[in-house]
Amino acid sequence: MFKSFEEIKDYCTKNNIQMVDFKMIDLLGRWRHLSIPVERFNKETLVHGIGFDGSNYGFAPVEKSDMVFIPDISSSFLDPFVQTPTISMIGDVFTIGNPHRRFEQDPRTVSTHAEEYLKSSGVADEMRIGPEFEFYVFDNISYETKPHSTGFFIDAEQAEWNSGNTDVPNQGYKVPLKGGYHVTPPMDNLYDLRSEMCMLLEERGVAVKYHHPEVGGPGQSEIEVEFGSMKEMADKTMLIKYIVKNHAYAMGKTVTFMPKPLFGEAGNGMHVHMHLFKNGQPLFYDENGYSGLSKTALNFIGGLLVHAPALCAFTNPSTNSYKRLVPGYEAPVSICYATSNRSAVIRIPDYARTPEQKRFEIRCPDATCNPYFAYSAILMAGLDGVEKGIDPAALGFGPYDINLYKLPKEEQAKIKSLPRNLEGAMDALENDYDFLLKGNVFPKRLLEIWVKNKREETNNLNQIPHPAEFGLYYDL
Repeated sequence: MFKSFEEIKDYCTKNNIQMVDFKMIDLLGRWRHLSIPVERFNKETLVHGIGFDGSNYGFAPVEKSDMVFIPDISSSFLDPFVQTPTISMIGDVFTIGNPHRRFEQDPRTVSTHAEEYLKSSGVADEMRIGPEFEFYVFDNISYETKPHSTGFFIDAEQAEWNSGNTDVPNQGYKVPLKGGYHVTPPMDNLYDLRSEMCMLLEERGVAVKYHHPEVGGPGQSEIEVEFGSMKEMADKTMLIKYIVKNHAYAMGKTVTFMPKPLFGEAGNGMHVHMHLFKNGQPLFYDENGYSGLSKTALNFIGGLLVHAPALCAFTNPSTNSYKRLVPGYEAPVSICYATSNRSAVIRIPDYARTPEQKRFEIRCPDATCNPYFAYSAILMAGLDGVEKGIDPAALGFGPYDINLYKLPKEEQAKIKSLPRNLEGAMDALENDYDFLLKGNVFPKRLLEIWVKNKREETNNLNQIPHPAEFGLYYDL
C-alpha cells in the first residue's frame, strides 16, 4: 500500500489514523499482533523494529527468544473491524544484532529465500499462484475437551437437519447433504455476506475472481482470487482469512477453514493453481505437449508427485487434514496427474488453453497450513523436478484421464496414495527433505522443530477418548 515512511505518515494524518497495528506470523501460520499509537510510529521503527519474545511464537528456545520485528509498510491495509482508526501491516522477524539479521525460521524469510532460489536457478524468475479458499459459515459452534465431556455442536440455518425445526420460525429452503454447489437464494442465504467479504478484499488490494456456494450443504462457500507472486499470495492468504473470519464474526456468524468440520459432508480444501514465468513469458505452455503442457511444466509436476507425501507435512499439517483426504470425495488421495480429473493430486484445467493461462493445480492442500511454508515447499518440490528432469509419465504417475475410483482394484493398487494421517506425513518428511534445504530455503532446524511439534500434537490427540468410541466399545 505504501512505498515510503512519508507516504504512510501523510495517509495517517489525512485519514485521522490513531493506531498502527503490527501483525506477525507464528510457526503454525496464525497472525499475532501488537499496536502502538500513531505518534510513536517513526523512521526508527522501520530500522530498529520492536522487540518481542519469539519463544511464544514457537520459534526459539526461551534462552534465545529476544527478537525484533520490522514492519513491511508495503503490506499495510486499513483495518475495517476496529473502532479506533487503525492501519495494520505485517512485520518481518529479525534476530537482534548490529545490524539485525533476518531470522531463518520466520515464515516470510523462508518464502523470500524460496523466491531468491527460483531466480538463481535460472529456470524462471517468478511463480504465480492462485489459491481457492473453501470455508464453512456456521451460526453456532461449541466444543469442549474435558475428562468427563468431549464433543462439539454445530448449527447452520440452511442445513438440512433444520428442515423440521419448530423452535424458531422456519421458512424451509434448506440445502441437502452435499447439495450446496452453486445453489441460488433463498437457499443460498450467504450471498450478501460473501459479496461483502469480497468488497472488503478488493478495497485492500486482493483481486477476487469469483465467489459461490460450495458442495457442503450447511454453509460451505468458496472465494477464488486472481493470481499473484508466491510471497505476495502468502501475505494475501493471511489477509483473506482475517477478512473472512472477522466479517462473519461481525455479522453474527462464525467461519472455519478446518478441512473436515462435518462428518459425511464435503471438506474444505485450498487448491493451489500455479505457473512459472521468465522475463514475463509463460513457461508451462507447449501446444504439442500433453494437455498443452511444456516439458518444464511436466517436470515440475514430476517433482510435486515424487515429493507429494513429504509435501503433506506442510500443505496438510493437521490431524483433521486426513479426515478430508479420503476416497469418495473430491479431495484427492491418488498421487497422479490428469486433465479435468478432480480425483488426482495434480489436475490440469482443460479450460485454460492460452500460453498465459496454461497451468495446473495441486488439490491436496488445505488452509490449516502456514501459507509461506506450504507455497515455498510446493515451489521447491516442483523446481527439484525441473532440475532433475523428472518425467511423471515414465514414473507411472499418469496421465489418468479417467475416474480413478472406477478403476479395477488391481489398477488402483498401482497408484500410490497420500499419507493416511499426520504421522505418515511426518515420516515422509523425515525420509525426504533434501529438496527443501537447497539454497538454505528451509533451515534443517526449522524442519526438526516442525516435526517435533507435529508429533507432539498427534500424540496428545491420540490420548483423548473419541465420542464415537463409546458407541463402538462401551458395552464390550
